[in-house]
Amino acid sequence: MDQGNLLQMLLLRGLGTTSLVADRLKYVSQEWVSSGRLDPSHASALVEDVMRALRGETPEVEQQAGRQLERNRDQLLQDLGLARQRELDELRGRIDRLEQTLRQRQNSGEGND
Repeated sequence: MDQGNLLQMLLLRGLGTTSLVADRLKYVSQEWVSSGRLDPSHASALVEDVMRALRGETPEVEQQAGRQLERNRDQLLQDLGLARQRELDELRGRIDRLEQTLRQRQNSGEGND
């Protein structure tokens, strides 16, 4: 099976699954309303919240996942003994300041000779 067909199959399955979940969620929320377990005004909000999450329209969840990914990455770099970009930038800044101080001392020493 070529990669294009595989990708197309996965995409179609994902769309089918999302549609199935949406239909099932609507059915279950209607059942809950009928049985009195869920207020009718909350049912539509529940369905909409879940559908937004399925569509990836939940920035707070994405932000939380991003923060967790950063923590995992930082921990992996630390475990491997590698420096993060921020640490490298700080070291470059320190080196630049030390070189500047050294040049100033050398220039002031040449004037005293």
